[in-house]
Amino acid sequence: MILTALADYYERRCQEDESEMPLSGFSRQKIHFALNLAPDGALVGVLDLRRQDGKKLVPTELVVPEVVKRASGIAANFLWDNTGYVLGVDEKGKPERSAKTFEAFKALCHEIGDGLDDAGMAAVLRFLDAWDPADAPGLPHWEDMVKAANLVFRLEGERRYVHERPVVREAWLGHRTAASDGPRGMCLVTGRDAPLARLHPSIKGVRDAQSSGASLVSFNQESFTSYAKEQSYNAPVGEPAAFAYATALNHLLRKGSRQRVQIGDATTVFWTERPSQVETFMGQVLDPESGDGLTDALRLFLEAIRDGKKPNFDETEYDNGFYVLGLAPNASRLSVRFWHRDTVEGACGTVGRHFADLRLERTWDNEPEFPGMWRLLREISPQNDLKNVNPALAGAFMRAFLAGQPYPAGLPAAVIGRIRADQTVDYLRAAMLKAYLVRNARKEVSVSLDSASPDIGYRLGRLFAVLEKAQQEAIPGANTTIRDRYYGSASATPASVFPQLMRLAQHHIEKAEYGLVSDRRIEEILDGIQAFPKHLNLDEQGMFALGYYHQRRENYKKTGKTEGEA
Repeated sequence: MILTALADYYERRCQEDESEMPLSGFSRQKIHFALNLAPDGALVGVLDLRRQDGKKLVPTELVVPEVVKRASGIAANFLWDNTGYVLGVDEKGKPERSAKTFEAFKALCHEIGDGLDDAGMAAVLRFLDAWDPADAPGLPHWEDMVKAANLVFRLEGERRYVHERPVVREAWLGHRTAASDGPRGMCLVTGRDAPLARLHPSIKGVRDAQSSGASLVSFNQESFTSYAKEQSYNAPVGEPAAFAYATALNHLLRKGSRQRVQIGDATTVFWTERPSQVETFMGQVLDPESGDGLTDALRLFLEAIRDGKKPNFDETEYDNGFYVLGLAPNASRLSVRFWHRDTVEGACGTVGRHFADLRLERTWDNEPEFPGMWRLLREISPQNDLKNVNPALAGAFMRAFLAGQPYPAGLPAAVIGRIRADQTVDYLRAAMLKAYLVRNARKEVSVSLDSASPDIGYRLGRLFAVLEKAQQEAIPGANTTIRDRYYGSASATPASVFPQLMRLAQHHIEKAEYGLVSDRRIEEILDGIQAFPKHLNLDEQGMFALGYYHQRRENYKKTGKTEGEA
């Protein structure tokens, strides 16, 4: 299903005008320099193809003949490669191996290019036959070139590269077809007879995976052999389909892609079956703080789906297929963290429900009304560092977001654990607790203060906020408040803490300028509390946090002060 959806996306993009997708037999690679050749093969100069990106020089992406898959052996690419293959010199300190890689590159160029009626190919062959690797250190930009830079060739006076010349392209495709001597069979992706791929192309762009690329489909142990079928013949995929799905996935994962976001340890991509505005919106929905931020069009879209309305799309878009794939590194392979298939209408519904469940009165106007997934995960990560987030929790949270499923059972414990660690009940943590209680526990939780709520946890949270406010009014600028010392025990074992807090509150009320106001609030809240319970479970502790958050907001609304003021 995953490979089929990716292959279909490749076909869709290839049919679009000015498509960035390389055709079968080619791939998009990072190229640093071009060797500028005269027709007789003499090296005229070295062209620097890098461009400035901030303070760094980054390579240019070019469509070149398909990259060969290497393990530890020697295998050359056609008309492009690193300096070890193209010039016979690299910085690995193994001159004998460099000589072999150069010979492999030259042999491949002769195998495909001999006899071609093309001036560019003839110039490359003459250059390779006359080249002495000992001359490489004298080339311009050599110190940068030798650091794993990729090189291509260009004939002097032309703008296109040698590998882009029509005769050369046809020769390469012919060679590739002839070299496909593997078995044929029915492709599991297309259902058509095709030469089967022994090795699938590498996937690049997944964070923390091998920079040279990792495999999505691979077999490397004898225990995987089934009916004498080895390697990827266990799951027969035709070479055209393998190329299509890998090309599509690498395109989605490319640097600067608006269809890629990072969710915990999962590099996440998304796409639609047919062109759709959701492809533009979804990256910002998952991470509204990225790119252009929350634009007016995106805000209208999110407000509509949060309120249960259909966005202003063409009716034909609603049954459009929508796909999300999350990939995480796993040694030299990739693991599928999550895979979700839906329609555009279904995706809008589940995303809208997520934001409706999260909806809560914000502390500050600049806090995100539609928080991205990364921001929520950061709030439950130790040191607020996404690298510390629990991968299993992040994956389950993402699946709940996409499919409208119950939130993971570990979510309230993670939120409450972070609250206890730093004694902070902020907007995002309170919103996650509200969403969990609304969706999983089927509780009715208001967006702002609900003074009529009879829930014991909610009332105790409100009471704690009022007691804290009374202390702050009585002792302005206090370094330590009851929140710093008692929040954890008050929210878990109220009977052991609240009697002492009530005694302290009487001293604070007598001393504070607005003590009578606090006294009335305490009395109003205590009317709904018969006795302080010995223990609150996780759901009740979540309600405690929400009551505390709501009452704290209300306290500062009525005084007109900010939360940082006494």
